[in-house]
Amino acid sequence: MAQRLTEIPKAYDPQKVEAKWYQFWLDRGYFTPKIDHNKKPFVIIMPPPNVTGELHLGHALTATLEDLMIRWHRMKGAPPLWLPGVDHAGIATQFVVEQALAEEGLTRHDLGRDMFLERVWQWIGKYRGTIAEQHKRLGVSCDWSRERFTMDEGPSKAVRTTFVHLYEKGLIYRGERIINWCPRCTTALSDLEVEHEETEGHLYYVNYRLAGEDGFITVATTRPETILGDTAVAVNPDDDRYRDLVGKRAILPTIGRKIPIITDSAVDPAFGTGAVKITPAHDPVDFEVGQQQNLDSVNILNSDGTMNENAGPYAGLDRFACREAILADLEKEGLLVKVEPHIHSVGHCCRCNTAVEPWVSKQWFVKISPLALPAINAVVDGRIKIIPERFTKVYLNWLENIRDWCISRQLWWGHRIPVWYCGECGELTVPVDDPKSCAHCGSSGIVQDPDVLDTWFSSALWPHSTLGWPEQTEDLHYFYPTSVMETGYDILFFWVARMIMMGLENTDEIPFDTVYLHGLVRDEKGEKMSKVKGNVLNPLDAIAQYGTDALRFALSTGTSPGNDIRLSSQRLEAARNFANKLWNAARFVVGNMEEGLSVTKIDRATLPLEDRWILSRLSHLVTAVNKFMDDFQFGEAERQIHDFLWGEFCDWYIEMAKLRLNESPSPMPVLAYVLETSLRLLHPFMPFVTEEIWQNLKERLDEEMAESIMIAPYPTADEGAIDAAVEKQMELVIEIIRAIRNERAEFKVEPSKWIEALIVPHDAKSTIESQVCAIEMLARVRPLTIIETKDARPDKAKTLVLTGAEVIIPMAGMIDLDAERQRLEREIQKNQAEILRLEARLKDEEFLSKAPSHIISRERDRLEEYITRSKMLIQRLAELG
Repeated sequence: MAQRLTEIPKAYDPQKVEAKWYQFWLDRGYFTPKIDHNKKPFVIIMPPPNVTGELHLGHALTATLEDLMIRWHRMKGAPPLWLPGVDHAGIATQFVVEQALAEEGLTRHDLGRDMFLERVWQWIGKYRGTIAEQHKRLGVSCDWSRERFTMDEGPSKAVRTTFVHLYEKGLIYRGERIINWCPRCTTALSDLEVEHEETEGHLYYVNYRLAGEDGFITVATTRPETILGDTAVAVNPDDDRYRDLVGKRAILPTIGRKIPIITDSAVDPAFGTGAVKITPAHDPVDFEVGQQQNLDSVNILNSDGTMNENAGPYAGLDRFACREAILADLEKEGLLVKVEPHIHSVGHCCRCNTAVEPWVSKQWFVKISPLALPAINAVVDGRIKIIPERFTKVYLNWLENIRDWCISRQLWWGHRIPVWYCGECGELTVPVDDPKSCAHCGSSGIVQDPDVLDTWFSSALWPHSTLGWPEQTEDLHYFYPTSVMETGYDILFFWVARMIMMGLENTDEIPFDTVYLHGLVRDEKGEKMSKVKGNVLNPLDAIAQYGTDALRFALSTGTSPGNDIRLSSQRLEAARNFANKLWNAARFVVGNMEEGLSVTKIDRATLPLEDRWILSRLSHLVTAVNKFMDDFQFGEAERQIHDFLWGEFCDWYIEMAKLRLNESPSPMPVLAYVLETSLRLLHPFMPFVTEEIWQNLKERLDEEMAESIMIAPYPTADEGAIDAAVEKQMELVIEIIRAIRNERAEFKVEPSKWIEALIVPHDAKSTIESQVCAIEMLARVRPLTIIETKDARPDKAKTLVLTGAEVIIPMAGMIDLDAERQRLEREIQKNQAEILRLEARLKDEEFLSKAPSHIISRERDRLEEYITRSKMLIQRLAELG
């Protein structure tokens, strides 16, 4: 007989396991796919986290979902590429570095552009690797040899090439438009970079005197400081109240400029007084009105949010200080009619939360409609599938109503706009490579545009720029188009739609065939996590406390695409408990294995009922899991694996197998087979604990096995093992044991106490006879007697009618009948007294007239509970005779 091997450790310690196996996988190159033109690859390009960032739960969820897809496809035999990367994060990075400079008493302007960028690169050199190392803690099996940074030479060339291509097609243009301006970041923002918040403000009613005559026209505004930029007052052409004033002029309060009173159908007669001020330089609707009506556009703001020279006596004031000053002056002049509370939506910078200002400015834009149409068609015709499907409508609605994209940012960090202005001829030179002279007149007096591109411009090229485009690389030919773009639903427009548009434009192919959108991670109350609320959970802290596999399991199990996830310490504890349950089960199996055990020569025909049952249940599980994985229902696949391992395998099969360890046939081959197969099913979700257990199994099995579980084949169902009749028989055995256990619990029978039971098997006599030992040991029943329907039954017994059998439990053997009767009688008296008290209280008119409604409702609920309990106690007493 072969000698027993050493037992695996008593307790599972993630800290001792995780780093060891991650390095093992790295050293063997499992994460780097080999190009094999006979196989279709499975490709995910990782959404690049900001270089400024640290791992948060959103990253952890993304990493978990993408890693489980990659590991699954790797085990299925497809060459899987998961390409990692980092985003330069223009505004965010510049903000962080400027904060560091401020601590030194410096600004970027003190350093100058070149020196500032040098400081940014130094900062990136120090912190760029941080998030990669943190990702490794999560067990991500991405190809680190292909890691990309948006400012690398390759992606930078892709940015330049795309800009020039779109410019030459007339799809990039420079124009004066109303844009969102952040006074703190001193840059333009796209519409998607503005977060709108409902704000409690005021509606101010202001009189504008009429020019050359007595009288006023009253307008309402939420931003009185913009009065200084008004160039007209407008009313609706169908509003009879102002018919006599149209064509006249009004005098702008505080600075005396005369402005026309005009009509425009954009004016809502129901808002305020029906007369509105028109400020083309500081309101998007007013800008359109101004364009149509040929009005002047007067900018009253500096880039930092202070008032400029056009603000007259208010020049130099902060915009909000100016508001207070103007209101004071209006009141002094008797022009402030009234002030009303008013809730309105105010845009804020998504980076620094500063209230943005609509501002007319000369910026670079992408003409987006021609790019949107192919992106719409790619989803409508089914080439790209969005999961969950409900987001398809959201995607299409946004693209069908899209506005041109402002792509210029007044920053120093980022991809600088590749446009040079000629001081001689005034023409623009727009090349891929830096020019030495003007492309039109040859002059060397050219200056590059100082602005940089929106960070999302380079991100939009991510799926193809990371694979080498515009060069025709082997990676691009083999791995593009990619397979799945997995990301949060909150950046469907920021990023996903733009990747589809740019991918189609640059490569004439879709960038991916599936978009998988996950939800947000919230706390146990469903609230968004934020530092202000103090409910943020650091993933690295969770890993240290619970282990990586537990965090991954807690984030992904039971979840579905597009739905938010509630993460709590209880959920993490449950995940850790599952890892420990699996470990203990494996420890039992491995600890009882002899070296050289074979699991490939199992003869199902000779196996006992419980062995054939667990093999049938395992095959059902494998079929279900593969289907759920194919359907992107990862949370449900994981839940089914959990339920099988915890319930059917650990709680039932292992407990039954323990009774046969020294009998023939031994349960060990089936135990090892089911455990090994289950580990491969679970591996994509919980890679570390499964590898550790699998390697211990491998040492003891006499089988040809892969070097690592991560390159072992993913299980496929053994259809021949499925046996509905066997499953039905075992269901009856389990139902019998569970029913007896429930009765023991109800009557608070000591766990160690044996009780008597009789079973009427109906048509399942042979099944029950074969499982007498299991029923006795697992239900703590002795003696267990099998009787016929016609046989006499004991008095004072509890009869449990099940599907396929009856279980009879003599009460005398389970409890002290006299003591139990006395206890029940005391309980009944106590309940009846409480019922009488509550009934009297609920008839008391004084109580009913004075008590709050929720107290009365609570007392009625308590009365119902006592009545229900009393009926149950009386019934139980009757059962005792």
